[in-house]
Amino acid sequence: MNIHEYQSKAILREYGVNVPQGKPAFTVEEAVKNAEELGSKVVVVKSQIHAGGRGKGTIKGNESMHGVMLAKNTADVKKYAEALLGQTLVTKQTGPEGKKVGRLLIEAGSNIKKEYYFSFVVDRTQGRVVMMGSSEGGTSIEDVAAKTPEKIITDTIDPAIGLASFQATRMAYAIDIPQPAVRKAAATFMKLYDAFIGKDCSQVEINPLVVTEDDDVIALDAKLNFDDSALFRHPDIAELRDETEEDPKEREAAAAGLNYVNLGGDVACMVNGAGLAMATVDMLKFYGGEPANFLDVGGDSAPEKIAKAFSIMLEGGQAKGIFVNIMGGINRCDNIAKGIIEAAHIISKDGSSLPVPVVVRLEGSMVEEGREILRNTPITNVFAAPTMEGGAEQIVKLVAAAKN
Repeated sequence: MNIHEYQSKAILREYGVNVPQGKPAFTVEEAVKNAEELGSKVVVVKSQIHAGGRGKGTIKGNESMHGVMLAKNTADVKKYAEALLGQTLVTKQTGPEGKKVGRLLIEAGSNIKKEYYFSFVVDRTQGRVVMMGSSEGGTSIEDVAAKTPEKIITDTIDPAIGLASFQATRMAYAIDIPQPAVRKAAATFMKLYDAFIGKDCSQVEINPLVVTEDDDVIALDAKLNFDDSALFRHPDIAELRDETEEDPKEREAAAAGLNYVNLGGDVACMVNGAGLAMATVDMLKFYGGEPANFLDVGGDSAPEKIAKAFSIMLEGGQAKGIFVNIMGGINRCDNIAKGIIEAAHIISKDGSSLPVPVVVRLEGSMVEEGREILRNTPITNVFAAPTMEGGAEQIVKLVAAAKN
């Protein structure tokens, strides 16, 4: 689960991390009021969306306006707030469609000497938390990794003892924190680790972490992601969810117990198991298709759940075809087949057709029964495929033909 920058900073403030003074604003009037209360010579007006690259991002239709603007007076704050709120911000991470700005962070400016990058992430290959730092802050860490990977310093943390103070100090020296600020930086790293563990984070990213002209250390930007599986322990975090930042289909799928991620293409796929789902997406790409989604139905193959999955995939007309790729273990192939038929009854006007071609590949538990159900169905537009490769190729061709 993701949250906004201002929410992340409020959490870090609880752990004693030094962050700039600031308040969220949902209206232009609130933005001006917050700026007046801050009383800072320079005020930063920051768009709040779930995406990075806001500083370089631009407002659609007004490319001179960026997602982060510096204001020297309340008149500037008013001007920028009017130009940002309710508009679409396009960044490197949002894609060309961008995201609508519904809230701002009005924050006091900082007298910056140097910017750094710092984060904690989970390294799944090691099964441990890794601390990352770089002297190249304020820019995309992916760009740093691609161009100057030697400038990224990592240190693996032993879960039995947590982040040791010597590791925090060593990282401060490794990324060239000025000597007068080393102790403050190391203390900040320790506090960030406490927040990471205490809130069951999957990522804590500070970019940039800055050292000011008077050698203070400030988390100038903050991004916290949380382990969804641990949210039951943190109802306060769950309350911070901003559903306007989430895909409506993904919300609907989650409520139905489905794992759905919109990928933007036009070939939908329904699979059981994350590994098979990723392989299916790769196979569709191999044959020239553009996957519309990642959808894992899990181990529950109740016909009603399958019908719901179809309804979500077809919602909005994005999907021009569906590839059902099931390896039945816990799932029963006959229930998958029944679910497809039920979906046709629910979705179609005549109860005996589907609006797009559907290619079905079934293997595993009750597979012959499932295939028999599909062979005998009067529903049009449903095609059986003997193999995963053949099914992927077939649905890509059917979607291409439907476009022409």
